[in-house]
Amino acid sequence: MSLMPKSRTARRRLMVLAAVAPVLMLAVGLAGWGLRGSISFFYTPAQAAQAHVPAGRAVQLGGLVATGSVVKHPDGQVDFTVADKLASAKVVFHGDLPDLFREGQGIVAIGSFDQAGVFQAKQVLAKHDEKYMPRDVAKALKSQGEWRGDGARPSYDTPPAAKP
Repeated sequence: MSLMPKSRTARRRLMVLAAVAPVLMLAVGLAGWGLRGSISFFYTPAQAAQAHVPAGRAVQLGGLVATGSVVKHPDGQVDFTVADKLASAKVVFHGDLPDLFREGQGIVAIGSFDQAGVFQAKQVLAKHDEKYMPRDVAKALKSQGEWRGDGARPSYDTPPAAKP
């Protein structure tokens, strides 16, 4: 009894499959290996604490800048805290912050955690006007019960100080 099919056409198809499969697997493996350094995960402070993100791994940390946490140093360093409903994370950034950066504002910081658990940001992106919302995002928020269509601030965020 032979493992090869009796039909000449079936044997030919099997041989083509046997030749193409390793090439395809090699291509997928090389693509995965090539992209391994470009993957950047997005975490909120609570998700980062729960995932135990290793020190030095490049990630994106997003949340709201906690009220009263922004400290600007003369050497250009800015320390602030990013918070969500469950946790907060200290962020250190060297450089110029975006114009829209302020306390109570949503931001995404790109960088990595150090050994002490402090997030060393290389770039800070500030979220703009909260009134604009893509239709799919609005639908997802409505289904989760998180919709704030009138632009109300989240309950866990204290309102920023009034401007004079």
